[in-house]
Amino acid sequence: MRVRKSLYCQIAAALVFLSSVGAAGPASSQTVNAEVARREGKVVVYGTVVPRVMKLIQAGFEAKSGVKVEYWRGDATKVIDRVLTEWRAGKPGFDVVIGARGPLSLGKAEGVYAKFAPSSAGQFPAKFRDPDGQLTAWRVTPVGILFNTETVRSVDVPKSWDDLLDSRWRAKISMPDPSRHASTATFLWNLRQIKGDKWIDFVRALAQQRPLLVESYSSVPNAIVRGEAPLGVTYVQYAGQTKGPIDFAPGVQGFADPSDAGASAKAANPSAARLFIDYLCSPDGQRKVADTGEFVLSPGTYPAVKNADRIMANLQLLEDPSKEQLQKLQAEFRQLFLK
Repeated sequence: MRVRKSLYCQIAAALVFLSSVGAAGPASSQTVNAEVARREGKVVVYGTVVPRVMKLIQAGFEAKSGVKVEYWRGDATKVIDRVLTEWRAGKPGFDVVIGARGPLSLGKAEGVYAKFAPSSAGQFPAKFRDPDGQLTAWRVTPVGILFNTETVRSVDVPKSWDDLLDSRWRAKISMPDPSRHASTATFLWNLRQIKGDKWIDFVRALAQQRPLLVESYSSVPNAIVRGEAPLGVTYVQYAGQTKGPIDFAPGVQGFADPSDAGASAKAANPSAARLFIDYLCSPDGQRKVADTGEFVLSPGTYPAVKNADRIMANLQLLEDPSKEQLQKLQAEFRQLFLK
């Protein structure tokens, strides 16, 4: 009986080991050695998170872990461009990358990310998981229409994407330049989910509206508040994060890309990188982020946004074009929007 019991224990131990090695898939979870991370001392993060939100994440993580955060921010295109440039030069300076899944996915083919499934993300909705187990979704960023509450009458607030094509909004819409901003190009391409083959007709008509093109989604709310454009295409959460007369159009179909975090496969501080991602997905990290108006993935944790649960339930998930498709899309959008 003792021999049999010992054998069972050995088999169980072997199974636990096999389930936790580097080949683990998205469904498995991994723990992190916090003491090793503390000895590493810091984690270098490249990301798209706005400073107001990152400051709270950074303060919470540093207080809990004793690990310092060094953060560099850019829009999604600039982040992945810097990541790939450093990677190809053999001098990656980042431990963690944060951004929309579409742009970040471009790093997969070059082996940028290590496989990692934080245990704290185990209860997140399965539909947001990266099937390759290299990126961890920790929030979603719904794309919608925001408007200036002082210059747009309630009866004129858009109720659908098609309302942007009304002649009254000509030269009065702010949006990122889709020929340069990968996330916007991806969003426009995904309109085919609700418009079928006619999506490109909508994009052509939108270009004819002569929108005010800005650098990124984060630039749009400022243009709206300053009165440069009464409407804007950007992230819904910015309505609650921007001071001034701004709100989002609740009747418009929202599209969302998971905001992912990936640990570098050549991180100088690998344990600190994993610990940071684990904190992002922890109850404490998720609550801090939600309190800033962000839509997080922890079940039952919502921002103080009207109908936040309904927004999450009705989101249309963005599909990612391939690298070649994205390049073709941006070339086409350059002809449409910049001619």
